[in-house]
Amino acid sequence: MAGLPKLPGLTFTDPTLTSYHLSQTFNVCNGYKIPKSSFVGVGNRELDSHSVKYVTSTDPIRYDPSLTYGKTKDVPLQMFKPHYALYDQKCLTFKAFFKQGVVESPNEYYRVRHVNIIYFLEDDTITVMEPKTPNSGIDQGRLLKRHKIPKYEDGEFWHWKDLAVGKNIVFYGIVFHMVDCDVFTREYMASQGLIMADAEQLPPDPYTQNRLLHSQQNNFTKTPSADDKFRRFLEYDGKILKFKAIWDDRDSEYGDIRKYEVLYFLADDTIAVKEIHTKNDGRDPYSQLLRKTKLPKIWTDRPDNFPSIYLEFSDDEVTEYYQPKDLRVGETIFVLGRKMLLYDCDNFTRNYFKKALCMEQGVAIDISEKPKPPPEKKIPPHDGIGSLEDSLQNTLTFLPKPPRKDVVKQILNANKYLRYEMKMEDIHPEDSIRRFVLFYSLADNTCKIFEPPIENSGIIGGKYLKSSLLAKPNSNPLDPDYYSPIDFYIGAVITVFQQRFIITGADLYVYRYMQANSSKFPCEVIENIRNYMFNQGHLKDDIDRQVIDSQEDIKKVERAAIGKELEYTKTEMDRCLERFNIAPIGDDPQYPTELVKEELVMPEHNVPPFGIQPVNNECAYPITTPPIGSLACKNEAQRIATTEYDTEEEKIKKYYDKVLREHKHICENPPVEEPPKEEDCLIKERKAKCVKFADEKCEC
Repeated sequence: MAGLPKLPGLTFTDPTLTSYHLSQTFNVCNGYKIPKSSFVGVGNRELDSHSVKYVTSTDPIRYDPSLTYGKTKDVPLQMFKPHYALYDQKCLTFKAFFKQGVVESPNEYYRVRHVNIIYFLEDDTITVMEPKTPNSGIDQGRLLKRHKIPKYEDGEFWHWKDLAVGKNIVFYGIVFHMVDCDVFTREYMASQGLIMADAEQLPPDPYTQNRLLHSQQNNFTKTPSADDKFRRFLEYDGKILKFKAIWDDRDSEYGDIRKYEVLYFLADDTIAVKEIHTKNDGRDPYSQLLRKTKLPKIWTDRPDNFPSIYLEFSDDEVTEYYQPKDLRVGETIFVLGRKMLLYDCDNFTRNYFKKALCMEQGVAIDISEKPKPPPEKKIPPHDGIGSLEDSLQNTLTFLPKPPRKDVVKQILNANKYLRYEMKMEDIHPEDSIRRFVLFYSLADNTCKIFEPPIENSGIIGGKYLKSSLLAKPNSNPLDPDYYSPIDFYIGAVITVFQQRFIITGADLYVYRYMQANSSKFPCEVIENIRNYMFNQGHLKDDIDRQVIDSQEDIKKVERAAIGKELEYTKTEMDRCLERFNIAPIGDDPQYPTELVKEELVMPEHNVPPFGIQPVNNECAYPITTPPIGSLACKNEAQRIATTEYDTEEEKIKKYYDKVLREHKHICENPPVEEPPKEEDCLIKERKAKCVKFADEKCEC
């Protein structure tokens, strides 16, 4: 690009160059011109003078001597450790003691307390620790917390250079005498040029020495006990005498009869009293009234000079403790002032007294109380707010619920009302023209009253009483007797909140409801409403319907009387059909349309070869049996009806059974002998012909 001539089309511009000004060679800082150490050319291009070609050895910034002479060996710097890291967890320990004065004590005047003084080298802090002594009764442990302890008031603090064996130091007015130190402390002090003195003896505490001396004297002079406690432990461990006891505390305020369990441990003659809790007794759930200890028989027997405020009883003060022989069923014991009656014990206790002590425990005492009759629940009087049923729920439960309703009754009698017309008893003359309509709801037995408006009377009308239950006057307020439909009739007087009304009318639905439910209403009320409806002309349709029904009944009676007088003369064809049990159902009896089928008789046993049953020979009318072949005298319809289902033996049996039934009927009901008629003779002749010509088609 640089060798191309500067001709049109051969010159190119750099699109990245946006700035063509010359950079400044000075910077102005606080009003002074300071030459720049480096700057760029036009368009932020690097100058040729900044290249390696123009770098001189005098330029300390761009010239690196290591490029010419190589790298030199640097001496590593020694690692620096701070003071707190160098002396971390390094302490100087000195053993010391101080004397503490004791006032108002006849046994000691001062105490010697041994301590350890610990000096921390990392931050020059000091702490004072006292080893704990068992049963000392003194708060021991850390006496001074870890901190820098001032030496004088000018702000100087104690330093390790001030500490040495055999030296007295003062911390906050208390003089500590150092008597010894550990091995590390001696070596560190020697390395710093301080030689520690030889160790000294710690002085003993006079009170502790006297106490040890007294205990040793008692051990040497004490006579060993005749009772071997170890033997008793091995023999009676886990064996306990259990007694049931009660404490009657009803004499005190809020007192009650409380049950306990007295446990006597045979291993060490101690007694524990355990309280028996019941469910929801409302008492704190403490398991024991008296822990396992020896129980004195006379708990008030103590020396006059005994400091009972801060000391407990010991064996020296108590004269006698309770023993197994003192615990008997039916007797009373004192448990630190509480009078308890032993009323029962377990079987192990009874056997132990019987075998070991040769004593019989008494019979268990019945302490159960007879249940008291529950107090009578008195229902408070109604305060008049809300309905009686709703207010009564507040006296039954803590969380009252709305009274239950008869949902089935409400569904069946929804929007069904009995309407009555009423008027007020005349108290004021202007009320004589007022009329009211009473609506009795069959769904919930409530009543509501409306007053129809009267034009030009000044009576607005509208709702007189909202839906509510109307109680009868002088009824029980807690169990009131409410008005019902049997109390509403023409002329009845009802009282609605001290206002008397007279029923003067009712609608036709009231009468219809009484007819449908006549068992719910007295006859007088139904008759009263019927007379009112008849007088008002509301029963015209019923009267007309009753007249029509009576006329139809008369016609039926007349037709029945006419039919009785008529005599139907049977024809020869009717008699023939009766003979073969065929009932004609059409207008023409010659062509019957229905066959009378006999009931199928299924034989329960084998049919004998001859189905003739024994005949009563004493009958005045001997039996005559036509031949069986006469069964062929049947038409085609009869043959299909009888032979399609019966076998040959059943046909014979049925035939002879029928003959016997007819003969028996004739014997029991003999016919009245009448003079023969011509028609009867003709019929007999025709029957004889039918028997004679049985194989031929019957033409009767």
